[in-house]
Order: sequence, then structure tokens, then C-alpha cells
Amino acid sequence: MPDFVSGPPEFEKQARETALKVIASSLRKGNVVEIDGKLHVVLTATNFHPGKGTPTTQVDLRRISDGNKVSERWKTTEQVERAHVDERAYNFLYEDGEGFHFMEPESYEQVVVSPDVVGDDKVFLEDGISVFLQVHNGVVIALELPQKVTVEVVETEPVVKGQTASSSYKPAMAHNGVRIMVPPHIGVGTKVIINTADLTYVERAKS
Repeated sequence: MPDFVSGPPEFEKQARETALKVIASSLRKGNVVEIDGKLHVVLTATNFHPGKGTPTTQVDLRRISDGNKVSERWKTTEQVERAHVDERAYNFLYEDGEGFHFMEPESYEQVVVSPDVVGDDKVFLEDGISVFLQVHNGVVIALELPQKVTVEVVETEPVVKGQTASSSYKPAMAHNGVRIMVPPHIGVGTKVIINTADLTYVERAKS
């Protein structure tokens, strides 16, 4: 695993000193949490609310020190240590052989993010998109996308006249290659808003 994935020991100490307890259900992709003295980046966080039993939060994480992926399940109201690191908004510029380049809009400071940190989120990195980067000593350890983005449908089944029931969603392909489910009245060329965390349809984008 490349060196830029690892976090230096002093970073682990500093982050622990600024940790904040939050409930598990509030965790989002890109958050940094402490488990057994090690910092982890949240990759996915899903809340389960069974008809009977205790609501739980299933979280997939990447351990910063070695890049290994782990999973945890907590009660939704259980307290989790969320670490506060340097988090700022950056605009995406371009990708090249070095990685993904971002710029801080106020200072014009530029940073390069490794493909390991960006992961599957690269499909959403289009010119000018604003994301939050968690940075320590110039090294980006996590990326957090906007909660919602607009995509254009480039492939789906034809619109069925008179069919508007939202319960019968159909598969579609967005312009960035992401597969989503959309209502039957959504056709090719339509722009829609989706959640980046789980790729679910939110609404038709307003033109």
C-alpha cells in the first residue's frame, strides 16, 4: 500500500485529542472516526430500522494507518468517536498520472489526491465540482462528495404514456456511467438529482 494512504503517528494523536462523540446514525461517507485507537474513514453508512428489534447502523470503513477495510455495526443511538481533522472545500480541477488535482477556492492552494483515497467517487468528479477534503500536513486522507448531484439520463426504457407510479422504478444509466433507478416517466436526456451515498433518485432536476 502506498505511503500516502498512511497517517503519521502524530496525526493519530492530534485527531484523538479533538475527537467528538456522535451517534452512529449521524455518520456519513468521508467522516473520520476512531476505533480501538486507530483512525478510520467512513466508506458507507447504512441505517437499518427493522419492524422488531433494535435499529442499527452498518458502517464500512478504511483504516488510515494501513488502508485495510473493515466493517462495524452499532446501535443507531450508540456513541462513536468522530475525529475532527482539517476539513475544507476544494474544487476539482483535473486528473492525470499523479492523481486527482483540487484547488482551494480562496487561497488557490492546490493538492493532489491519490486514486486510493478517491476510490469509486471518481465518477462524480467533474470539472468544478466542490467537495470536502480532509487534509493533514498536505496529505488528503478522505474525500466527501456533496450529498446530492445532478446527472443526465443517457439510457433507459422508453417512457410509458400515462404511467406515473413511483413504485415501479426502472433501471437507467447516467452520463457518468452510474447505474440508477428512476420513475417510469423519466426519459433519455432528462436531468435528475440523486444521492451520492446510495445512488437513489431524489427528484427531477429543475431546468
